[in-house]
Amino acid sequence: MAHLFSREDCLNQATTGFDDGRFFATLAERVALRTESDLGTDPPALVDYLQALRDGMLARLGFTTTLVPNPAGRGGPFLIAQRIEGDALPTVLTYGHGDVVSGQAERWRDGRSPWQLSAEGERWYGRGTADNKGQHSINLAGLEAAIAARGGRLGFNVTLLLEMGEEAGSPGLAALCEQQRGALRADLLIACDGPRASAARPTLFLGSRGAFNFSLRHRARERAYHSGNWGGVLANPAAVLSHAIASLVDRHGRLLVQGLLPPPITPALRRVLADVDIGGGPDDPQPDDAWGEPGLSRAEKLFAWNTLEVLAVGAGAPQRPVNAVPHEAVAHCQLRFVVGTRWQELGALLRAHLDAHGFAEIEVETGMSCAATRLDLDSPWVGWAMDSIERSSGQQPTLLPNLAGSLPNDVFADLLGLPTLWVPHSYPACNQHAPDEHLLAPIAREGLRIMAGLYWDLGERDAAPWFRQAQAAG
Repeated sequence: MAHLFSREDCLNQATTGFDDGRFFATLAERVALRTESDLGTDPPALVDYLQALRDGMLARLGFTTTLVPNPAGRGGPFLIAQRIEGDALPTVLTYGHGDVVSGQAERWRDGRSPWQLSAEGERWYGRGTADNKGQHSINLAGLEAAIAARGGRLGFNVTLLLEMGEEAGSPGLAALCEQQRGALRADLLIACDGPRASAARPTLFLGSRGAFNFSLRHRARERAYHSGNWGGVLANPAAVLSHAIASLVDRHGRLLVQGLLPPPITPALRRVLADVDIGGGPDDPQPDDAWGEPGLSRAEKLFAWNTLEVLAVGAGAPQRPVNAVPHEAVAHCQLRFVVGTRWQELGALLRAHLDAHGFAEIEVETGMSCAATRLDLDSPWVGWAMDSIERSSGQQPTLLPNLAGSLPNDVFADLLGLPTLWVPHSYPACNQHAPDEHLLAPIAREGLRIMAGLYWDLGERDAAPWFRQAQAAG
């Protein structure tokens, strides 16, 4: 490998592979693999994706790799890849997922295929371009550039964890990390997922909101009855359920249950979020400023507060209503929450609230849940990463205390005890999980420079926090 010696050469090395088409060709090969994990099956492509990465790029970069069966027995295997330069050197852990949501091929417009990468102007269309094949491809290409720039030696170790079940709720991820603690031992996590706050500026976020899914169900009787013969003397479960929902959240989206609220927003959080703009992009919806907790900015509502969403409601036959009192009604709901919420107690809290408000007949069924995480804003890694990103992109990045969505970051932050830095290379209108998913080429190119710069800066012994901490310790 050639010795390029300078940081700027490292960044140019990363963008050269973009400008000459190599990055596009690599991403096209990855998009072509139908790695859908949310259809209730584990297709062979889940293994094929990991094997192609193992036998190609990772072998070329000197990683030793292990395919680990999923401890959950579903969701596809895991790939653990290690590049060890020295036992005494610090280690960065990076993470991504090669699985995608269902292609929904029949709903893509203008003859596009979810399994064929196609460029139309600045948009690169294909399933996984934004979530997450494109993003971890940018991460790995930036790493490759840094390795080349330093002549094959980074000055630290790298471990990659790639899963193939994130879109199915990451089955087995926590168990895998528990089982492989030794192999995954590290000093820092740097990963790429989620959207930027806006397409215009790079973003760094430090964790994610948690999610608690639950269903409220009222089974009034075994079957429906004619509304003319029985309406007025039979309780309507849909009406009862609507009032139960209204006891949790009002018509303006304000949470009404004390236990569902987060801790007060700290002055530090308010300062960080003061310059974060929400919306305004050409494909963004218009925010409803009267919705949600009064007195909060849009950014505070998204990144520092809890929100209750009613995802779906069902009763009777909505596609073809009949004159009958329905026998049951159900609402599928979700609480997105920030650090400090007593999320492990939410099932019991909901049960107690409904009982106290006269809704003992409403059943509470809890579903998927994951913890909220947030790296301390005062961590030395935050300022270091912000400075590195600004040097590489030429603009001050947006700092978010956490993503508004949810990621399995609790596995890294809580189980493995790591500082966590997330650098997204997508944007809010990328059609993630929808037809016509796409990656913006300018963001991808800038992301390559950002990641190459971060990996370069991690090897600077007089600047990276882990080296400074070691020097301070003696």
